[in-house]
Amino acid sequence: MTEFDGAVAIVTGGASGIGAATAALLADRGARVAVLDRDISAVPAGRFGVVCDVTDRAQVDAAIEAVIAEFGELDIVINNAGIGAAGNVAANDDDEWRRVLDVNVIGMARVTRAALPHLRASKVAAVVNTCSVVATIGVPDRALYAASKGAVAALTLAMAADHVREGIRVNAVTPGTADTPWVGRLLDAADDPDAAEAALKARQPMGRLVSAHEVAHAIAYLASPLSSSTTGTLLAVDGGMAGLRLPA
Repeated sequence: MTEFDGAVAIVTGGASGIGAATAALLADRGARVAVLDRDISAVPAGRFGVVCDVTDRAQVDAAIEAVIAEFGELDIVINNAGIGAAGNVAANDDDEWRRVLDVNVIGMARVTRAALPHLRASKVAAVVNTCSVVATIGVPDRALYAASKGAVAALTLAMAADHVREGIRVNAVTPGTADTPWVGRLLDAADDPDAAEAALKARQPMGRLVSAHEVAHAIAYLASPLSSSTTGTLLAVDGGMAGLRLPA
């Protein structure tokens, strides 16, 4: 499939996990892809990588300028960079709350703000934000993370309303528990990693973790010019976690 032929896309947090899977898929479908990440050592040879910390406005602005210098335009923004947090509302101090919100929410605003002038010039402009199922359902021990992703869901809808008449579509994916490096680190830190992994799988009706590639395909659908009437959508890729209630 080559529906992205010639389009320029950036993927923040694109060096690993969902971001890396998304960057690879967009490139396979014809996009010219720039990966923005704090560490670009894992970016495949031949793909354009830019060091970028989304909490640093100067780095964000410089990264967008580097993409424009390389490709001359920008059509698609995948706001995927994010960090996790565990625990209830009392588990994280104020500094950690600020850090997670800075990366997960304000980081998306910084990147999109820097990209807006170029998106306005595009005929296929699209922004896709990586949200989470915890934005819409209550999951134990995810208070800070859920708060950040709830903000991402609200930000997505607000951005979609703000920019729809400029021809810029804004959507988000809401993955369930995905097989990503962050989840791997959570399992490694558990007292019983095997039991913890079984519990994570069991809470999703499909009985397994979501794969990074499955999320990437949903992101590609939302970013695609073939989805030109889709905006303001939160697309669940959660193994039925949000919508299904199965008998025990």
